[in-house]
Amino acid sequence: MKIVIPGGTGQVGTILDRALTAANHDVVILTRTPRRDREIRWDGETLGPWADAIDGSDLVINLAGRSVSCRYTPANLQAMMDSRVNSARVVGEAIASAARPPRVWFQMSTATIYAHRFDAPNDEATGVIGGAEPGVPRYWAYSVEIAKAWERAQERAETPATRKVALRSAMVMSPDRGGVFDVLLWLARLGLGGPVAGGAQYVSWIHDRDFVRAIEFLAGRDDITGPVNLAAPNPLPQRALMRALRAAWGVPAGLPATAWMAEIGALAIRSDTELLLKSRRVVPGGLLDAGFAFDHPRWPEAAADLARRVRARRGSPVQGVREMFQKSA
Repeated sequence: MKIVIPGGTGQVGTILDRALTAANHDVVILTRTPRRDREIRWDGETLGPWADAIDGSDLVINLAGRSVSCRYTPANLQAMMDSRVNSARVVGEAIASAARPPRVWFQMSTATIYAHRFDAPNDEATGVIGGAEPGVPRYWAYSVEIAKAWERAQERAETPATRKVALRSAMVMSPDRGGVFDVLLWLARLGLGGPVAGGAQYVSWIHDRDFVRAIEFLAGRDDITGPVNLAAPNPLPQRALMRALRAAWGVPAGLPATAWMAEIGALAIRSDTELLLKSRRVVPGGLLDAGFAFDHPRWPEAAADLARRVRARRGSPVQGVREMFQKSA
């Protein structure tokens, strides 16, 4: 298949590019800063010569949008909104104008669209959309508005010949540098991998290989449209997630952190505490109902696999320690 991935140079794009290329698909990346022959320049806002890559393709996976790993200032939140909505809109325009439109358009979305809750999991059919929860920071509602506008831009696109699926993805865990698992492992290795603000908030996640397999599965299911949760079937509280991660790496303990300590830490790494404190209890109802079988449904086993792959890539323990201290310096 010919697969076009707008915004395909980030963590998730790298995972998909690597796996789909290894499976002998023809993968084209749309990026603002092309560096390889199969990367094409685009601005994520206006139609241009890049649209020729979509014409005649089989599958489009739009991942474009400003990274959420930043301080949630008004300017950054607006940039998140604009980059997601504009890129989805212009991808829709490219598909609509194509003489041979793609069969499927996967549009990245986020599990953050669901409400902060502890009482029950959120699936596609019965999940509660967030934005009106009491007792949480008001700006959390804007993150939900971004997700809703992102999906709405895909819904409104006039692409009758192209099936549309919105990927409400949880955190994709991979051994790649700079990804979520890499950051969590770094904290654990520094002895900081304990519960945050009590650690009761749920963390939804998906193993990188299950993420790729889910994309391949959905590509072959012409009967599935609309939002689909890409998350392992067993989300767990943050304290349990970090406990299992420490066990996978052999770290005996992790210091706990209060909410205000988490705020200081997030400020230091230019991130935001919503990523740590919001309870995202999301389950893959649509995938499970369609018969998808996860290879890594439970976090302890998934964490052990990811830790093994990190060790294999980094080589000797001495080198791993050296890299850890270089990162913290």
